[in-house]
Amino acid sequence: MLFSEAVGRKVVSTGNASTVGHIGSLVIDPAVGKVVALSLKKTPVTGTLLPWSDITAFGVDAVTVAGEHLIVAEEGHFAELNGKAHTILKKRILTTAGLQIGIVRDVDFDPADGTILGILTDDQPVDGRSLLGVGSYAVVVKV
Repeated sequence: MLFSEAVGRKVVSTGNASTVGHIGSLVIDPAVGKVVALSLKKTPVTGTLLPWSDITAFGVDAVTVAGEHLIVAEEGHFAELNGKAHTILKKRILTTAGLQIGIVRDVDFDPADGTILGILTDDQPVDGRSLLGVGSYAVVVKV
């Protein structure tokens, strides 16, 4: 599934079938090569992050979660990863040798476990396993 397909999707509570938010962005941790949380908009609680481990299912129409109580405040490691400096889309892709190989247009991930499968550019995809880091200037990959 692509990031662009996931953004805007409803997050629904399996406890009472209510919408508890909409996906605003996906939070990735390059150290583990996975989506680790969803940053939500329009939540009924003060928090905005839904840790990946608390997702019941990531379906074609909605994401399900046991309840709104699992939405947490943006703190610690999640806050760092969700900061503007760590946003992956529209950043340059640099190799460890410093060569620019494209611009991130989208990211392909496995909705079952959040694994980053590929980084999409205008030219060719980059294997998600090569992701090393996301910084304020660029995404770094090993090639």
